[in-house]
Amino acid sequence: MNVRPIRNDNDHRAALAQIEACWAAPEGTAKGDRLSVLLALVEIYEEKRWPIEIGENFDPIDVLSYAIEELGHTQTELAELLGSRSRASEILSRRRSLTVEMIHKISESWKIPADLLVRPYRIERAA
Repeated sequence: MNVRPIRNDNDHRAALAQIEACWAAPEGTAKGDRLSVLLALVEIYEEKRWPIEIGENFDPIDVLSYAIEELGHTQTELAELLGSRSRASEILSRRRSLTVEMIHKISESWKIPADLLVRPYRIERAA
């Protein structure tokens, strides 16, 4: 198994391509072992390269905004998950709270850890 450290974004892209090539490999095989090692290396690199800093002002709406702005999701996708465009808009503008059911749907679909979505946050009151 010839696996190299991931030192930069080019190495990262190459490792992702190798992961894709090994993706369905069964555990215990040479390809499966290669997949496990590559996944671990990519995870370590991504945590160092793009750390998620959770500060005092970090809340679920910030997480959703980040997912929309940086991870390629859209407000339309959020609306489909929540059942309506107006509900998605109300959530993102802090006029409506996320429910447990909404958190579960978002977490499952967008692969966002639910503990990032259950934190308390302020709701804007209508004037």
